[in-house]
Amino acid sequence: MNKTIIYPQGFAAPRGAYSPGILLDLGGSRLLFATGQLAVDPAGEVVGPDDAALQTEYVFKLIGEILAAAGMTFDHVVRTQTYLTCMDDFPKFSAVRNRYLGTALAASTLIEVKGLARAGCCVEVEVTAAR
Repeated sequence: MNKTIIYPQGFAAPRGAYSPGILLDLGGSRLLFATGQLAVDPAGEVVGPDDAALQTEYVFKLIGEILAAAGMTFDHVVRTQTYLTCMDDFPKFSAVRNRYLGTALAASTLIEVKGLARAGCCVEVEVTAAR
């Protein structure tokens, strides 16, 4: 098994000892584990504070960059885990999510949380992809 750290160019620096993604080459297949993405730009600023639709769009843009860096697309996503700070934001989140993952039909978990790692962030999404 080979492990490759996935760190797309232009990503905000992590606030701890982690990477945006880990790609495992298992011989005949590859698994990508992407860290939960927040709507934080390369300068470290929150994008669209408390705006679930705008943040979801930005988060899926980041996830797309991680997938591309691993040689994958949204069609390779097999699992998502989503954290929302307000379940009332689900329709906004879902509309964006379905544009990106509508054909992947990934297994999915949605959790409402009190808060996320950055003030102003209301959406966090992590994915697992396989190829």
